This record gives sequence, C-alpha cells and structure tokens, in this order.
Amino acid sequence: MHSNFRSLKDVFKRERALSGVREIVDSADVIVHFHEIFPNLEKVVVPQHCERKVLKLKVENPSWRNELRFMETEMVEKINSFFKEKRINQIRFIG
Repeated sequence: MHSNFRSLKDVFKRERALSGVREIVDSADVIVHFHEIFPNLEKVVVPQHCERKVLKLKVENPSWRNELRFMETEMVEKINSFFKEKRINQIRFIG
C-alpha cells in the first residue's frame, strides 16, 4: 500500500471541501440525540431544525416555552459538553 492513503474518517474530518457536509452531519446529530441529552423534555419539546449553530425547538405550551428560555444557556452548554465540541450557539423556541 502507498503511504499517502488516508482513512475515510481522516478525510471526512480534515478535508476543507467537506466542511459543509460536516456541518450538516453535526447538526443532524444534535437533532437525533436531543432526547438522549434531555429525556425529561421528550413530551414537551420536538427538535425541528439546526442550521448555522442555531437549534430550533418546537414547544406548543407557552409557559414551557418561557421556562425553557430561562434555561437556554444551560441547555447549550449541556449539548456542547455531550458532543465535546461547540455545536450550538443559540436555541430558538417556536410554537
């Protein structure tokens, strides 16, 4: 084998041309693992969309939406610590 072969994982993590794909995959991971990170919010919150490090969560109940706004900073920190990297900067709550 040639010494210049790289693993797919290495190519995916380091190749500049794949940065958009990496962002999409990272965003999708946040949606997929949201209820694993916050199991107590499973009946209240539905993760909708994540783009440009902004997570949008659907919350039907206005009082829950207000309560979660107060917890936004802690939620962002918990998500980022779960993935051990900064994936989310902000959370937006929609009704």
